[in-house]
Amino acid sequence: MRISVDISLYPLNENYVEPILKFILKLENNPNLIVKRNSLSTQVFGEYCDVMNCLDDEIEAVFDAIPESVFVLKMVGSDRADVVDV
Repeated sequence: MRISVDISLYPLNENYVEPILKFILKLENNPNLIVKRNSLSTQVFGEYCDVMNCLDDEIEAVFDAIPESVFVLKMVGSDRADVVDV
């Protein structure tokens, strides 16, 4: 099953840009995912297990580095990559 996830990351500190960009780059470097950026969030598309395994690893890495971070995720049980226009 292919899914779509809309993600926003809010590191609660003054140096918030670098952790956000690092997180997005990790997602983009996964060959099993389609990643689209915009100024408010990042959309990730792919097979459920591929997306969730990657998000599990990368969200944990952010929490290890910056525990005072907030993630907002919206998930759809279908691939909306062709519908999302960023």
